[in-house]
Amino acid sequence: MVSLWLDSAPGIPSDAFVPEGAYDTVVVGAGLAGLGTAVLLARAGHQVAVLDARRTGAVTTGNTTAKVSLLQGRKLSRILSHHSAHVVRSYAAAQREAQDWLQAFCTQHDVAFERRDAYSYATTDKGAEDLRAELHACTVAGLDVEFLPAAEELPFPVTAALKLEHQAQIHPLQVLAALARELRDLGGILVEQVRVTDVTSADAGRRLAVQADVGRLGADNVVLATGIPFLNRGGHFSVLKAQRSYATAFRVPGPVPAGMYLSVDGPTRSLRTADYGGGRFLIVGGNGHVVGRKEHPMEQFEDLVRWTRGHFPDAELTHTWSAQDYEPAGTLPYVGRLSPADEAIYTATGFDKWGMTNSVAAALALTGQILGAEQEEWAKDLYKVRISPTDAASTVETTATGGFQMVAGWAGAMLHGSESPPPEGQGAVHRSHGKPVGVSTVGGVTR
Repeated sequence: MVSLWLDSAPGIPSDAFVPEGAYDTVVVGAGLAGLGTAVLLARAGHQVAVLDARRTGAVTTGNTTAKVSLLQGRKLSRILSHHSAHVVRSYAAAQREAQDWLQAFCTQHDVAFERRDAYSYATTDKGAEDLRAELHACTVAGLDVEFLPAAEELPFPVTAALKLEHQAQIHPLQVLAALARELRDLGGILVEQVRVTDVTSADAGRRLAVQADVGRLGADNVVLATGIPFLNRGGHFSVLKAQRSYATAFRVPGPVPAGMYLSVDGPTRSLRTADYGGGRFLIVGGNGHVVGRKEHPMEQFEDLVRWTRGHFPDAELTHTWSAQDYEPAGTLPYVGRLSPADEAIYTATGFDKWGMTNSVAAALALTGQILGAEQEEWAKDLYKVRISPTDAASTVETTATGGFQMVAGWAGAMLHGSESPPPEGQGAVHRSHGKPVGVSTVGGVTR
């Protein structure tokens, strides 16, 4: 169970970790948000170290569908239901600037990307109503979106569709490899398989001490680009819903849709193409749910395979994978200082499955904050300190359910201590040296 991107990733070497090193900025997390921020800071003259507990792109960036689109399902209408029209325009401006930056970066570094039209489509009357609401929000945002009664490329009927021309799709690991190369060219380092466990005030020298499992570094600034910040003193856990989604890749001998498609009805369906090993592949994703709410995750893959073969009978399954992302309670990402008390610790989270643009927008904004530069107007509007009791209350039920599952797994490990490996694609809580640890089985390997 490995993504098409990770299976075809270019080699990205890891530097050596040198304990007690000192840096202007340490970035934790080597996905698009982390490496993008690192490169932008290095361009400004910062000495930067990027640390990742796994491999570059191993989590969300390497398991995305990698659409670089300003048409994002029902995202803009959801924002408009919570915020003003001005905020909707600012969100669209952030996405546009991020898209432009990413495409320019790919062009400068000879990273291939494909321009594609993006579509959001509905298969029910309710979905068509949702698309009309999204069309209104897109108009408010200044996007030139077209309302269509049909989507001719799709092998099934739809009740309505929205179309936005000239969007893009990328291979995310190729982008990360180019970012890593530029970071090293600018004097930065990227160290994999180093887990950061804490960030505290430094005794002397740099402002902060970054404690990892293999030693300590000093830094004047720290950026937590880890999906959700592992330091919980910012309270972000209370305003984010962890969402799990699934993806599959197929060889399809016949014609496949050339555009990028996303349904607004449930269960979600996402389609795009990708080139791999000299062939053309169809990527089909969907079946998203709140983490912990599905007892048998493998059934989500099986459902995607059945659906795909129902519409593309000769489709040959080659890859399956899943991703986890975080839905913000207030519909907007949380980007900036971890908390009012942490003046030099920054985070970026809550990209809501649209990380290709939101990661870059966050990197641009964080770089400006760290350098003390004047912020873009869209960043001022979007990235205010917005963690509030109202936001937290909206996720209480999800958090409570997730908390119960976590405690149940923890207690079971401590009481019973089962060491049987979990089934393929599933996880469990085991006991190691008297402490509970999470393990999972992926690709036949349990770790």
